[in-house]
Amino acid sequence: MHKTNGAERSLDVSLITRVEGEGSLHLLVQEGKVAEARLSIFEAPRYFEKLVEGRTPQEVIDIVARICGICPVAYQMTAVQAFEDCFGIEVAPETRALRRLMYCGEWIESHALHLYMLQTPDFLGYPSAVAMAQDHRDLVANGLRVKKMGNTIIECIGGRAIHPVSLCVGGFTHLPSRKELDALRRELDAVIPLATDTLRWTGNLTAPPFTRETLFVSLFHPHEYPMNEGRIVSSGSGSHTIDLAPGAWADAFHEIQLEGTNALHARTMSGETYAVGPPARIALCGDQLHPEAHAGLSETGLREEIARNPHWGIAARAAEILHALCEARDIAESYRPPAEKAVPWTPRAGIAAWTTEAPRGTLYHRYLLDEEGKPRHATIIPPTSQNQGAIEHDLVESASGLLHLSDEKLTAELERLVRSYDPCISCATHFLAVTVEDTPSAKNTAPAQEQ
Repeated sequence: MHKTNGAERSLDVSLITRVEGEGSLHLLVQEGKVAEARLSIFEAPRYFEKLVEGRTPQEVIDIVARICGICPVAYQMTAVQAFEDCFGIEVAPETRALRRLMYCGEWIESHALHLYMLQTPDFLGYPSAVAMAQDHRDLVANGLRVKKMGNTIIECIGGRAIHPVSLCVGGFTHLPSRKELDALRRELDAVIPLATDTLRWTGNLTAPPFTRETLFVSLFHPHEYPMNEGRIVSSGSGSHTIDLAPGAWADAFHEIQLEGTNALHARTMSGETYAVGPPARIALCGDQLHPEAHAGLSETGLREEIARNPHWGIAARAAEILHALCEARDIAESYRPPAEKAVPWTPRAGIAAWTTEAPRGTLYHRYLLDEEGKPRHATIIPPTSQNQGAIEHDLVESASGLLHLSDEKLTAELERLVRSYDPCISCATHFLAVTVEDTPSAKNTAPAQEQ
């Protein structure tokens, strides 16, 4: 940090801690006002969109799982449903339920990791979960137990907890037995009280005072809390309200590339920033939470605060953990295996596009397919790319009231705000536009192209 002539203050955080991936933060203050807040993601782009070109649908499903070790199911589930929508495949209700159970597992393990290990230390005043465990051993142990439950669900259905292998176009390559689901239900019965207590506990926390208005976006389903299916909707009212089919994300949003970061930013077509994730889902679909989660969230009195203050994302995740555990229990209890593991299908040319709700928010896939169903071009829009604009907007608004703090304390508060979004920085480094500029002296030039 440095000051110039008493009129400019610059804060540079070279590495944001307790987030997935590597990113930095730059804050510029001029004449006592925050002029810029930039979240820069400097992990190298991994070009997954290029890697899937020319691959079979099953290869695509396996490849996109590698985008993230924390939320591989989200990438697999979005891809498989995009292909099925394009190929005209309708899976059995039992298959649909089993997929939702698998996705519940990912919500549980991902949210538990962030809530207990990454965000709770901020509320209790510790630099890390390791330091926190010295004084709050039971809290950390319970968090690990909840997270393990999520991993167990994924492993039971997907074959392994990280990068599962059973999901395929038309269904699954392997189905769990009734005995396995009974065992899963008993484990869920034992873990649900821990999540209930955690949600109740969040109601006793104190969050930094910060209020802002934002545009929320999520899926909405009339009969269930959004996860695999639903329409893309937004908050607000009037003619600018978004309401789209799950494959039509690009009708209302687009990506832009900003200097200094290896991740694209998403905006609405009118240029607005917006937020996705647990607070957006609570704001738009909170009435559809599982009754036990709905009652627990109501008890905290935080539902309205979740929409206004991003720090209360901790309560939103606690409510979604309880929701996912309860729904997983219900599905496991009523499970009946489908008549066949996977329905037959025939590939075709076309556009395969779909949106699901990853733990961190809305995830969109679009594939331009040839006659063999292989992608000629792919676009994958992760939640963190969509949240970056909202994060930077919140940083500007929040920092404006924190400029009296020392460099060290200001850094801590801004990092805390970024963490409240649970950014997955590795996921966000998904794509770059490479431009080759033609100059009079250049002999070998090429037109601008997308990588």
